[in-house]
Amino acid sequence: MKIYHNPRCGKSRAALSFLRENGFEPEVIEYLKNPPSVSELKAILKLGNINAMDLIRTKEEIFVNNYKGKILSDDQWVEIMVANPILIERPVIVYGDKMIIGRTEEQLMRLIGK
Repeated sequence: MKIYHNPRCGKSRAALSFLRENGFEPEVIEYLKNPPSVSELKAILKLGNINAMDLIRTKEEIFVNNYKGKILSDDQWVEIMVANPILIERPVIVYGDKMIIGRTEEQLMRLIGK
């Protein structure tokens, strides 16, 4: 299990705590310090069966000022997220062949099979 984590984010901290309280010790990747590569991000999207826009934080200032309203390919959005990891929604959790954006306890419970 991996969690792409931002320690400054309450939802991300809550997800990590939930996982630990339920017996998991995920590999913690602070993605703002160590952004995923293009291939890693594409693999994450594939596991979640989502497109790149589903993983973008559209309220971030950098998105609003530079990308809002642009129609780009998934590959272009992936490149933008790798260059600007603040745009990646959080927390992203990869467990086996599944990926979720673990913003709610319900999502986390489904991921771990509870």
